[in-house]
Amino acid sequence: MTLRDELSDAELLRYSRQIMLPKFDIEGQLSLANAKVLIIGLGGLGSPVAMYLAAAGVGSLTLVDDDVVDVSNLQRQIIHGEHTLGESKVESAEKALKQINPLIDIIPLATRLEGDELYERVAAVDLVLDCSDNFSTRFAINRACVAARKPLVSGAAIRMEGQVSVFDSSKEDAPCYQCLYSEGSDEQLTCSTSGVMAPLVGIIGSMQAMEAIKVLSGLGDSLSGRLVMLDAMSMQWRTLKLKKDPSCQCCQGA
Repeated sequence: MTLRDELSDAELLRYSRQIMLPKFDIEGQLSLANAKVLIIGLGGLGSPVAMYLAAAGVGSLTLVDDDVVDVSNLQRQIIHGEHTLGESKVESAEKALKQINPLIDIIPLATRLEGDELYERVAAVDLVLDCSDNFSTRFAINRACVAARKPLVSGAAIRMEGQVSVFDSSKEDAPCYQCLYSEGSDEQLTCSTSGVMAPLVGIIGSMQAMEAIKVLSGLGDSLSGRLVMLDAMSMQWRTLKLKKDPSCQCCQGA
């Protein structure tokens, strides 16, 4: 993707409501237009993430998911629909995103990124969004982001609880995901076994998209070093400060 130094008239009109924001302006929109983002998981979290980043004008979105659309997904995975049942989730998502914004590049990968390919894909983008639903994938994504010093926007939602944080490995004192959770955490806690309320993933995914836009454009203060937690049952929010773990086996010395 060739770096751009100006926006087209069509883009100026499409993104006018963002561009008019004083601390964002045309420079912020150009930052999004030149950005390459990797979204891993096109389910409940990945749906709002991909839709909002596409609508906001992020120039290149690489979509990764090896699953197909199932009827049980439709309760919360709003990027998919009845008309795409049985299709690859990334192909289904690509169709929806092209309807939202035909001006951006979309790269669908119907695969599970592992090993060297995961590291190569992470190194090739500006930011990674972890929208997966299991700890093993989250730990693998974190390791790749730490190795490539790429910012990672992490979200999780289950039952009536959700959380969001940014792990920015480009900052020397920033914690990584493994500073928060040690490997070997409960792998059985998934939406398929524990359930999840539909709007919850929309809330958390939207927050992930907002954090991604802030990191890419330099707008405001990101959630790096902070974990925001939501108890949707009582609609109460908590923010915890995170510090780099000096004994972390992943980022220590990275």
